[in-house]
Amino acid sequence: QVQLVESGGGLVQAGGSLTLTCSDPDRTLSMFSMAWFRQAPGKERKFVAHIGWRGSDKYYVDSVKGRFTISRDNTKNTVFLQMSSLKSEDTAVYYCAKRSRPYSTTISSAESEYGSWGQGTQVTVSS
Repeated sequence: QVQLVESGGGLVQAGGSLTLTCSDPDRTLSMFSMAWFRQAPGKERKFVAHIGWRGSDKYYVDSVKGRFTISRDNTKNTVFLQMSSLKSEDTAVYYCAKRSRPYSTTISSAESEYGSWGQGTQVTVSS
């Protein structure tokens, strides 16, 4: 298992925007579907967004649809999460995750299907 690296977290006011970046030191990211999860204080970690290895098969949890956009640049082994119209409920540690197997043909929101994770980046939305 190779650790991913998230960056871009920070403090932002409600209604503001923030973009998170996930990079893969192993340089195999382009072969894998990717996802973002988040964990709020005292809560279980939850799925946020998914993107297929080709950049298709985008899927979002209902609470972020229309506000968050997941994208990737396979030439740079990088995945992004653009967040806008941020709410206090979005406050959490955000984690990037890579599927356990390459070239996945299905969409999954289950943590058990992801074999590589970053250490997380804190996003705090102030009211």
